Amino acid sequence: MFVLGNFFSALAAVLGMVIQLFWWLIVIRALLSWVNPDPYNPVVQFIERATEPILAPLRRLFPTYRMGIDISPLVALLLLYFLKIFLVQTLLGLAMRLQ
Repeated sequence: MFVLGNFFSALAAVLGMVIQLFWWLIVIRALLSWVNPDPYNPVVQFIERATEPILAPLRRLFPTYRMGIDISPLVALLLLYFLKIFLVQTLLGLAMRLQ
């Protein structure tokens, strides 16, 4: 069973890193929205393409016309924080029980 425990431990570590990466991409995208970056810059395009699948559904739930500002990055960061605490800690707890 220790192999399965190690698998869950590794999965938790990788999932934590992926969530952290998306966290920083969303923060960078929110900061870029304040400065009007060049839309043809490959880095800007990558950040927008990487974060749009997360932010687009949230924009449909929280439209900007009601409040005047786009709160989808804030909601996405809160959801990512929840996932990091819930999923990663659950996988680590499961891994500890299996070892």
